[in-house]
Amino acid sequence: MIRVFLIRHGESESNAGLPSADPGSAPLTPDGHRQARRIARVLADVPALIVTSPYLRARQTAQPTISRFPGAACQEWPVQEFTYLAAFHGRASTAAQRQPYARAYWDRADPDHVSPGAESFTSLTSRAADFLDRLSTQGSGPVVVFTHGLFMRAVAWMLLTGIVTPDHDQMCSFRGFADRYLIPNAGVIELRQAAHDDPVLLSGSTIHLSAALTPRPR
Repeated sequence: MIRVFLIRHGESESNAGLPSADPGSAPLTPDGHRQARRIARVLADVPALIVTSPYLRARQTAQPTISRFPGAACQEWPVQEFTYLAAFHGRASTAAQRQPYARAYWDRADPDHVSPGAESFTSLTSRAADFLDRLSTQGSGPVVVFTHGLFMRAVAWMLLTGIVTPDHDQMCSFRGFADRYLIPNAGVIELRQAAHDDPVLLSGSTIHLSAALTPRPR
């Protein structure tokens, strides 16, 4: 039985309300860096594999763990955040400014809709399925994955529902799930992966963080 820890990146400047110019470039805030160091300190076992998304905030969150366990294998996988608002790529905007456009996207609930330079919801669920398939070939653990909130929700939703290729109604269902299954910065969910079996989803937690570093759910 392999333990897999999916860890949302620490607080980024975008999470803190500051502008960012593209989905992958927002760095951590000072609190985000402190959350990252706390994660590294509380890991009890040497990881067999450390996985990070290509986005800066996830790589910065992973760095203290990579430094603490220099002998662990480290790989970059496509576990980056779901990016669907291509109109904002290349120009600085805040999460509040993007919110009406995000709401319109989810209200449309077309899983195959995609803007140039972005991805469709179907693509997100496909990446989540590929991630789970890739985990199934991992021979040892624990595996520590530094990733993002919507990607983590997509993985959890797929394990709970078995849906891989969503339709309109299922995309609406995911939206409701994501609105209620809150994963704060530095939040962790655990999977248990047994050979030849589907992963088992366990509950999430921020118990590893001190009170001063525990963010509000979002």
